[in-house]
Amino acid sequence: MPLLTLRDVTFGFGGPPLLQSVSVAIEAGERVALVGRNGAGKSTLLRLLEGELPPDAGEIRRDPGLTIAGLIQTVPSEMSGTVFETVAGGLGGLGEAVAAHHRLSVSPPATAAESGELESAEEAIHEADGWSLFRRTETVISRLGLEPDVDVEPLSAGVRRRVLLGRVLVREPGLLLLDEPTNHLDIDSIRWLEGFLSTFGGALLFITHDRVFLETVASRILELDRGRIRSYSCGWDRYLERRQDELDAEAEQQRVFDRKLAREEVWIRKGVKERRKRNMGRVRELQKMRRERQARREKLGSVRLVSQEAERSGRLVIEALDVLFAYGDQTVIRDFSATVQRGDRVGLLGPNGSGKTTLLRLLLGELSPDGGSIRHGTNLEIAYFDQLHATLDEEKTVVENLSDGADMLMVGGRSRHVVSYLDDFLFSPLHARSPVKTLSGGERNRLLLAKLFARPSNVLALDEPTNDLDADTLELLEELLLGYKGSVLVVSHDRAFLDHVVTSTLVVEDTGRVKEYVGGYSDWVRQTTIEPLVTSRAGRSTPTAALAKATEDRPRRLTYLEKRELEELPARIEKLEGRKQQILDAMVSPGFYERARSAVDEASEELAGIEVRLGEAYRRWEELEERGDG
Repeated sequence: MPLLTLRDVTFGFGGPPLLQSVSVAIEAGERVALVGRNGAGKSTLLRLLEGELPPDAGEIRRDPGLTIAGLIQTVPSEMSGTVFETVAGGLGGLGEAVAAHHRLSVSPPATAAESGELESAEEAIHEADGWSLFRRTETVISRLGLEPDVDVEPLSAGVRRRVLLGRVLVREPGLLLLDEPTNHLDIDSIRWLEGFLSTFGGALLFITHDRVFLETVASRILELDRGRIRSYSCGWDRYLERRQDELDAEAEQQRVFDRKLAREEVWIRKGVKERRKRNMGRVRELQKMRRERQARREKLGSVRLVSQEAERSGRLVIEALDVLFAYGDQTVIRDFSATVQRGDRVGLLGPNGSGKTTLLRLLLGELSPDGGSIRHGTNLEIAYFDQLHATLDEEKTVVENLSDGADMLMVGGRSRHVVSYLDDFLFSPLHARSPVKTLSGGERNRLLLAKLFARPSNVLALDEPTNDLDADTLELLEELLLGYKGSVLVVSHDRAFLDHVVTSTLVVEDTGRVKEYVGGYSDWVRQTTIEPLVTSRAGRSTPTAALAKATEDRPRRLTYLEKRELEELPARIEKLEGRKQQILDAMVSPGFYERARSAVDEASEELAGIEVRLGEAYRRWEELEERGDG
């Protein structure tokens, strides 16, 4: 029996329905990706499934006792409490005891009342056999790169989003709904999330723009297109092939239909002109065809991305020599030297908070180094895509943000009406006159791209440009950057995007040093042992470094399950080590890199996952051994 079933569900906010007589079921244990164009209604569908919105027609049946937990795109403006308290709140009633135990373990009880509170918390957790939930809360917080004891209220929207993701993950619900879960996560956190969700016991329905994440996690793809849902039991690449075949068949059917309709229109007009008696059956068929044509929902057009390239820059674009930069006493970048030449496409990679945006601003000249030098070449025209959308005025309209209210702008050497130009980026005339504060994340990014490409440039600087963009727009952006004659600097955690676009990668490490690698993300993986990027210099634990800290205050006795786990760990480690050696042996064998790119990437990704799992297994073994001896 399905966990959840939609039967003939229709829903809309006025205009064409976002969902039109949709029927679909989600089975236990499925991992389903929901894809579709920006504005198709994907987030709305998740709100319907969670019960936040009622359908206009049809019914949604949920299995009795089904627990549904969801992470939406928007972040609440008001949040309070510490990170640990907020995440533990996802555990329900036991969350208070888990949070209290953590708080009183970090700061030992100073009064008799606090000692009693700690004792009560331990008793509640023990009676509910909840130490695994305690450990899960710590692990989730660590893996998301969060500081457990800081207050949530002053955190940025991006960090708050990770806190809310943690609150959802600790519940381990029967159906987990995730809307763009990889936004604002660094690659270590994304890879951990992939592993977590791949072994997640419940069903999963998620929206994502990250194609590697989708390919890794999803067992089925649902496409929402023009109010209808199609199901594909295959991976991303096969889905693209099948969808294109279906679109080609649909286009051919429409061409045949339109030719027949045109012939019938000629017939009816000729009959009127010559005052002949018409076949009324044929007239009724024509009227039916007219209604069918009028009701047809055309596929949403594609964004038309065309860059305006300025005069060529000099061969040297940027030269950095022994650059040092610090915020107060905290060194962010040290001993950095690199050269960017005309035509280079450089990716910037590193953990959240490591200094990628700072490095980008140093290279652009927006920040001055505390030591060393940064020299720019001649005739540079820089266009900058700002991750934080600081260049958008929330209260002004889309048109006003683009052209300061002017009706015309110069694009590609010719004058264009601003509304016509915005239509290239899928903004209707109504949307063009709407304030920016009403736009979705994907629409804001499209507006930033419109601003970016409305001015001539020979250097494009992009800070997380892929967030909230649909797959079609992402692919068009990739094609544009590949054909761009100037230089590109791009900060991104989108592994497929980096692989497709960049020619070299600068990796910001926890020490403030920056290493350069040829190629994109997968090339970096092959050139290193993929040690996970460790702590950010802000002192915040990231996925690798924080895991050890998560065990500091845990009760010292081993449960029955932990004893079993300790007995099984050596065999698990031996199996992982064996598989790791098999992959390494294959990688050094003749002809390995002559294989298909997908096979090479698959082996590299598997090796990366094994390295992470081995590190966790060794740390867990050491922890349990120590506690068992105690």
